[in-house]
Amino acid sequence: MSTAQLRERKATHAPDMTGKRLGELDVMEPDSGRTLAQRFAHEMGPSLMSAAVMLGLIFGGCCSNVYALEAIINFEPTSGTLLTFVQFLFVAVTGYIAQYDRSSPYGLAPNKVPLRRWMVNIVLFFTINVLNNHAFSYDISVPVHIILRSGGSITTMAAGYLYGKRYTRTQMVAVVLLTLGVILAAWSDSQAKGSAEKSDRPAFSTGLIILFVAQVLSAIMGLYTEATYAKFGPQWRENLFYSHALSLPLFLPFAPSMVRNLAHLCTSPPLRMPGPLSIASDMLPIPGQLIYLITNVLTQYACIRGVNLLAAVSTALTVTIVLNIRKLVSLLLSIWLFGNRLAPGTMFGAIVVFSAGGLYTVGTKRKAVVVEEPKVDDEVRDGKAS
Repeated sequence: MSTAQLRERKATHAPDMTGKRLGELDVMEPDSGRTLAQRFAHEMGPSLMSAAVMLGLIFGGCCSNVYALEAIINFEPTSGTLLTFVQFLFVAVTGYIAQYDRSSPYGLAPNKVPLRRWMVNIVLFFTINVLNNHAFSYDISVPVHIILRSGGSITTMAAGYLYGKRYTRTQMVAVVLLTLGVILAAWSDSQAKGSAEKSDRPAFSTGLIILFVAQVLSAIMGLYTEATYAKFGPQWRENLFYSHALSLPLFLPFAPSMVRNLAHLCTSPPLRMPGPLSIASDMLPIPGQLIYLITNVLTQYACIRGVNLLAAVSTALTVTIVLNIRKLVSLLLSIWLFGNRLAPGTMFGAIVVFSAGGLYTVGTKRKAVVVEEPKVDDEVRDGKAS
């Protein structure tokens, strides 16, 4: 058969689309379908993979972090300072690697912000983290801790107003609801603990005061950091490294208690691993609480990385919504996995807090603002993923 006859035959058997509706069209050839699938995978694959990685780091990292945190707190409620120290040490080491410069005298890249400017941040950052973790020593459960810290917009707005900032009506309504939700959650949890010994109740009140002071200091630090970024640029990596590394000497007064807490964690029974890992756990028994401690540090790092990756490719509104959902998931996991029972008023207060947080985000989105720093929520910025 000649070439001309072949062309004529192909043309004769070509599918006729004239006057056909969508349901009557000839089926696409397999080669064309594969080409379309390959094109879709080529164009959308990297985006979907990136989104999966970010959400995996945020929800997997942050929620696993809360699980490890609560496992440690349930075993040793006074280990908050030890947790803070280990987290600071890990971030300082990884931050040094990121800031490493062989040509510099101390192996660090030259500062873009004077160290004296960072000193205020360092003192505030250290105090906030120690207070937040120390609150667990005063009968504050992890679910209540999550709820109360989700009301950070209250102190942020109050400090911002004194600093000369003005807010939309939607933001103010949201903060009023946040305040009511936090008060309701705290009061209901306090009443639920009323059947316990009276000696426990002042401890719970002390824990609330500690968290409130930490929130106020966090709002002040946020405004100070914002002013620093406005003057020197968004040097958040530099801030992350120095705020952790230069805070390490401040833990020296707490060394005896941290050693006692670490020794107590080492007395915990070995953690039984599932599946094939059970053989390794039998051969090398490691105290379960030490595994939780390592897990807490690594998952927090994963959580922070996920938030920063999300902040780099999305809007502040998207970041806030995702983080609010993450907090809610962490709260539900804490209730489910550890059998925490919240009073109805506490649960209703949690719903009000998370709803008001979303409303505050909408009010913020309507304002024309320029975001200078990574859009990281207060809990992650303060070195906590709970």
